[in-house]
Amino acid sequence: MNNDLAIETAWENSEAGTPEESSTFAAIGIRFGNLWLTEAEDSFVNRIRQQVYLSAYPLAEWLAWNWWRLRWEPRRHSHDWAMAHRMSNIGGGYVWPDITVLSDGERIVLIPAPSRPRPSEPLRYLCQTPVVVRAPLFEDAVDAFVQRVLSQLDSKGLRESNLNRLWADLAEERGSPEISRQRKLEALLGSDVDEADEKLIERLIEDVAVLGEPGVQELAAAHGGDRVPASSAEIRDAVQKFGFESNPRDAARLRAAIVRDLPTGTAAWKRGVAAARALREQEGLGSAPISNDRLCQLVGVGKATIDPKAKRGPLTFAFDEAQARASVVMRSGYETGRRFDLARLLGDRIAADMGILKPATRTYTYRQKLQRAFAGEFLCPFDQLEPVLN
Repeated sequence: MNNDLAIETAWENSEAGTPEESSTFAAIGIRFGNLWLTEAEDSFVNRIRQQVYLSAYPLAEWLAWNWWRLRWEPRRHSHDWAMAHRMSNIGGGYVWPDITVLSDGERIVLIPAPSRPRPSEPLRYLCQTPVVVRAPLFEDAVDAFVQRVLSQLDSKGLRESNLNRLWADLAEERGSPEISRQRKLEALLGSDVDEADEKLIERLIEDVAVLGEPGVQELAAAHGGDRVPASSAEIRDAVQKFGFESNPRDAARLRAAIVRDLPTGTAAWKRGVAAARALREQEGLGSAPISNDRLCQLVGVGKATIDPKAKRGPLTFAFDEAQARASVVMRSGYETGRRFDLARLLGDRIAADMGILKPATRTYTYRQKLQRAFAGEFLCPFDQLEPVLN
């Protein structure tokens, strides 16, 4: 199967709806290689369709309006998130496929859900196979589709539509590093364009100078909605109150040649697991359990860091103030939790290593998924767990 994603259109005639909708009425199919996510049973004509009759305009408008959130916002369990990430919410009187679009920042997952049979509705979507694409391929597919819709509108003399304005604004935003940074933060916070608190966005951008952009973005993703991300001042205060001294130079590192061989452009769990196995092999750990003392040594922290009775902060993170001076703050009050979090921070340093601040959060960004995969494999190798499961 070719790993290409496409939103295909075959224009048809229609008099229904607004001029924009009727002019872009089409047989629309969303295809990944040979797999059609829009495959449906049409009981009216008793046949299976790969492309279904819809108006391309509402779909293009929805993709343009939600572009930043679709591209960057990680999965959340809220009605607002679903409205921006599920095609079934597009509305407009059409029966849209129930396809959920998930992003971890690096890869996009499209998850189709089959329709329930309804006597009043002749169209029933069938596909239930998720597909995963690299984020740039998703961007290319959306860009090509929207441009095709705009060309169709232009051929009908419709050049001043809301879609024209949305797409022109989006092109300007994507072309500006400053605006792109703002839009990405808004999306990570779970907000629509220009809907996030302006002062909060300004503060997050200022925090980049202290915490680094990757760290600020992880904080934004972890504390979206009604919760406000920790500021650089609050991070420094947590370091002072709850931090354990650490020396990044003492932490284990993979040799450069091994790092180059780690998988790239792949699922976060694959890179995390590969890094964990490589570190175990490099350090001669085999498949034996890792003691608390050895784990602390590998992370470059003292033994007290893993003590569940020791001080606890509001968030687990490492903060590298200098090449040989850092602090680690632990949130968990359980030894197993602290072991897992220390392994996450170790994995972040080995396989991600982005920026001054290294948070370990509960979100579904690529970086956090990588951390969790590393920690699971490093502390409990699957090869040792498999016999128990069987």
